[in-house]
Amino acid sequence: MNISRRSDGTVNRHLINLFSIKSSPSETPINGVKSFDITVDSSRNLWFRLYTPAPTTTETSLPIIIYFHGGGFAFMAANSKTYDEFCQKLAREIPSIVVSVNYRLSPEHKYPCQYEDGFDVLKFIDEAKFEEFPQNANMKHCFLAGDSAGANLAHHVALKACDYKFLQLQVIGIISLQPFFGGEERTESETKLVGAPPISVELTDWMWKAFLPEGSDRDHAAANVFGSNSVDISGMKFPATIMFVGGFDPLQDWQKKYYEWLKRSGKEVYLIEYPNAFHTFYLFPELPESSLMIKEVKEFMQKQSCN
Repeated sequence: MNISRRSDGTVNRHLINLFSIKSSPSETPINGVKSFDITVDSSRNLWFRLYTPAPTTTETSLPIIIYFHGGGFAFMAANSKTYDEFCQKLAREIPSIVVSVNYRLSPEHKYPCQYEDGFDVLKFIDEAKFEEFPQNANMKHCFLAGDSAGANLAHHVALKACDYKFLQLQVIGIISLQPFFGGEERTESETKLVGAPPISVELTDWMWKAFLPEGSDRDHAAANVFGSNSVDISGMKFPATIMFVGGFDPLQDWQKKYYEWLKRSGKEVYLIEYPNAFHTFYLFPELPESSLMIKEVKEFMQKQSCN
C-alpha cells in the first residue's frame, strides 16, 4: 500500500496489481459457499461478488449483507483474497447472502463516487434484474456492512437510503467494523498510537486528501459526520448500528465520537470494544476477537430481524 503512494497524491496502480492477490468466484462451493460476479455498470467497473451458502433450500429465508471493503477508499477490491475469504466466512457462519461491492477508488475517483456506487448497488438489487440472486434472500432483512473506509461508506449509503423509497429492499441494520471517520482535530488515540500497525496518521491524512473534494479539509461532512458540517439525522429513520472498536486502533476516538453522536441523535447503537484488537483484526480468523465479532454480528442481526 505505502510503496504505491506517490508524493503527488496519485497511486501507482500497476505496482499495486503486481502484489495484489485476487480470488476468482466459484460456482462450486468452497467450504460451503458458492460465489458469482455480477456487473451493475461496466462503464465505471461497478460490480459485486455474490456469496450464497450452499446447499440452500428456497424455504430457508436468509438475510442480506451488503458489504463494502476497506482500504481508505483508495485500495483493495471485492475480489482481493482477504475480503473474498472474509465474505465467505460471513455467508457461511451467519448464515447470509453476502453482496460484496466493488466500487470506484480514489484518487482517480473522488467523493462522492464511492457513495453513489454503493447506493446504485442497493437500487440494482431492489429491482432484482439478474437471475443469480437467490430466491430465498429476504429483501426485508437487509444489512449494510463494511470495515474502515467501507464502514464510512455504509453510513453514507444508509443516509441516502433513508430518503429513498425502495420497491422491496428494507435496510434494518448497519454493521460497522472500526469505521474510518476523522477531522482536523488530533485525538488522543491518534497521538498516542503513532506506531500502531497497519495505519498511521500520515497515511490516513493522505487517504482523506485523496478522497475528499479539492480544497476540502478533514471537517468535510464525509469525514467528520458529527462535526459542524454534518447532516442532522435525528428526524431520520436511520438503521440500528453495531460498531466494533479496537484498543490498538488510532481511529478509536473518532469511532467513539460516532457512537456518542448516534446516541445523541436518538438512534439505536451498540458499541463493542476489544481492548487488544488492532485495525483490521477481523481479517485474521486465528484471532479470538475475530470469532467473537462474528458471534456479536449474528446476535445483532437476529435481534433486528425479530423487531
